[in-house]
Amino acid sequence: MHDVDASPPIHVCVGGLRRQELYAALDGLGVRLNDSARALLAHGAFDRPGRDAFDVRQCTVGQLGFARGATMASIVAGAHDVGLTLCPAITGPYLRLVTTDQESAPDAVMSHGFAPPGSITVAAPALDNDQGAPKGFYLRAVAGVLWLRGYHATDDYMWSPNDCFAFREGLVT
Repeated sequence: MHDVDASPPIHVCVGGLRRQELYAALDGLGVRLNDSARALLAHGAFDRPGRDAFDVRQCTVGQLGFARGATMASIVAGAHDVGLTLCPAITGPYLRLVTTDQESAPDAVMSHGFAPPGSITVAAPALDNDQGAPKGFYLRAVAGVLWLRGYHATDDYMWSPNDCFAFREGLVT
């Protein structure tokens, strides 16, 4: 068993807000978005999102047992082995709304070509299988400013052992 219980779970309620209400809630907290996050928020999944409430657990790729990093498929399998599963695809902005105390990143570089230090990638299925579309959301704080950002990655991308993910706690049947 790997040490994925180090961080306390975060309770999140997903769905229930119309797209404009979600934008207003994010704006009310001063959350900034990149173009990829805006593209994800424009997806039809946000038109009539069902409601769900669950706990989210953060863990690194290394805590899941991948000391040299791993692909997303391996990370998801490793998470499953310790009782974690993917979050619903629309989780990112709702998790950002309840994760307002995120520590600021050690640097302010916004685009690295890899998961930036201090970021939390939401482990969720891609909203779109198009190779050019953003794959999902990540949360970041830079100089005290909260961000919800979209990211791009290929299926064979190797995530670093230090990359942090947010998974849904418990296996969904």
